[in-house]
Amino acid sequence: MENATRLDRYKRLLSMLDDKFKEEITVQDIENTAFYSYRNINRIFLSLHQETIGQYQKRLRLEKAAEYLKFSNQSIADIAYDVGYSEISSFSKAFKKHFRCSPSIFRNSYDYRQNLTKKIVLDEEFDEDYKPEYTVEELPDLKIMYLTYYGDYDNIKAIKDIWEQLVIYALKKKVLHDKTPFIGEILDDEEITDVLKCRYNAAVVLDDDKDVDEEGLFRTKIIKKQKYAKFIHKGSHESCDETYAKIYTYWLTEMPMELADKPTLEFYINDESNTPEEELLTEIYIPVE
Repeated sequence: MENATRLDRYKRLLSMLDDKFKEEITVQDIENTAFYSYRNINRIFLSLHQETIGQYQKRLRLEKAAEYLKFSNQSIADIAYDVGYSEISSFSKAFKKHFRCSPSIFRNSYDYRQNLTKKIVLDEEFDEDYKPEYTVEELPDLKIMYLTYYGDYDNIKAIKDIWEQLVIYALKKKVLHDKTPFIGEILDDEEITDVLKCRYNAAVVLDDDKDVDEEGLFRTKIIKKQKYAKFIHKGSHESCDETYAKIYTYWLTEMPMELADKPTLEFYINDESNTPEEELLTEIYIPVE
C-alpha cells in the first residue's frame, strides 16, 4: 500500500469522525473507512492526536454541548440528547469529568462572565447605545482547498506558516488568480477546546469548474450555502479579538436571530504584504439561522 493511499484513508476517517461525531460510529465503520484493524488505526490516531478515537469522539460531543450551553437556551436534557447521549445522568457525569463542573454551573458561569464583561466594557470604553454594524448575507456553496492548523489561535507565526504552505501549493496547482478569495474557517471555540486542539482551516476558494487532486495534508470540500451576519474588522489580524469581543458582548446578547451550528468564516480582503497594517480588512461571517 502506498503512503498516499494510507494518508487518503486517514483523511477520510478524520472527515467521518468530524462530520458524524454526534452519531454512533461503530468499530466496523472505522475499519471500513481506514482499511486497518481498529487496534492498529487507533494506535496511529493516538500518535497523531495524543488521544484515542473514542476520546476524540467524546471530546467533540462534550465541546459541542458546551457551545450549546454557552450560546443557546436549549434545556440541558435536549442538549444531551442532541450530542448523542440517551441519558442525562451519563451526559452530566461525562461533562463534569471533562470540564470539572456540571452543565448548569458551566452555563451560569458563562452568563455571569458575559454580563460582567459587558458592564466593564460599557463602563470603561464604550457608549451604552453602541452596536456593531452588520449586514445579513447568504453565501452560496463554496468549493475550497485548505490546510488545517491545530493549536493556539494566538500563534500568528504558526498560522502564517500554514498560509505560506497553502499558497505555494495553490500556485503549484495553478488555482490562484487576481480574484481568488482567501478565507479562514474557525472550527473551535478556544474558551471550550484545549488551545492545542483548536482547528483552523486556511483556505482558498476554487472556481466551480476547477478540480484539484488532494495531495498530502491538503484537502478539498464544499462549504454548504449558509446565511451569515457579516461584520467588518479593520486593522491587524492580531487585533481581530477586539472586534469579536464587541460582536459577542453587544450583538449576540440581543440578536434577533439564532446562531447556526456552523463554523465562523473570515474573508481576508487585501494582501498583507503590501497593505499597511491599519488598512487591512477582514470580513467576519457568523452563521445564523
